[in-house]
Amino acid sequence: MFGLAAKLALSPVLVAQALLARRGVPRLPEAAGPRSGAIGQGPALRLLVIGDSSAAGVGVARQSQALAAPMARYLAEATQARVHWQLLARSGVTTAQALVLLRQAGPQQADVAVVVSGVNDVVEQVPSRRAVHDRAALADELRNRHGVRHVVFAPLPPVHQFPALPRPLRWVAGADARRHDQAQAAWAAGRSDVSHVVFELQLNRGVMAEDGFHPGAPAYRQCATMLARHIAQTVWPALR
Repeated sequence: MFGLAAKLALSPVLVAQALLARRGVPRLPEAAGPRSGAIGQGPALRLLVIGDSSAAGVGVARQSQALAAPMARYLAEATQARVHWQLLARSGVTTAQALVLLRQAGPQQADVAVVVSGVNDVVEQVPSRRAVHDRAALADELRNRHGVRHVVFAPLPPVHQFPALPRPLRWVAGADARRHDQAQAAWAAGRSDVSHVVFELQLNRGVMAEDGFHPGAPAYRQCATMLARHIAQTVWPALR
């Protein structure tokens, strides 16, 4: 784990590497295709996916290869429910900006929400304590204004494995991401209406997008499966 002293000592190198990474990583578009739909047969399960570029499907061409649509498909199969899903996402947003995005979008009625955010909190150097506060505000907004009964927070990815980031920037950003994820998990453990999913990803060029920063189709498929499994096994039975 990189502490403050180490980050300060490395700051000239980290700043230079961060600037080079921003310039060198290609800007990929959000996945094309529908951002809402319904699939399956059975009782209705309303799913809202909200978040950043990984929620928006950056790294693949179509939403059918990304996160929300495959998650809905896996969830319909696992629950024998008719899943009505909707995606609300924008590249580059922090957790606080995801809350603004939600408020701007108006009423988004759902039973379960999945939040995919955190990497931009790390990139923008949002303190982990502040990021947890922003997650609490987002969860409360989803509960109180949109009827969401349970909010699932996806884990932060293993940033230390991102091929696009040079060392030592990759190591430092990875340590920050782990700290954010641990803070998120500890906070979620204290709320019955929130859960933090834990699953391991092994990221490399073979499963990531061409930019080395966003998921490719294999990584999206794994994340969608794990999130759907958590909802089907842990969340949905408790809500029925």
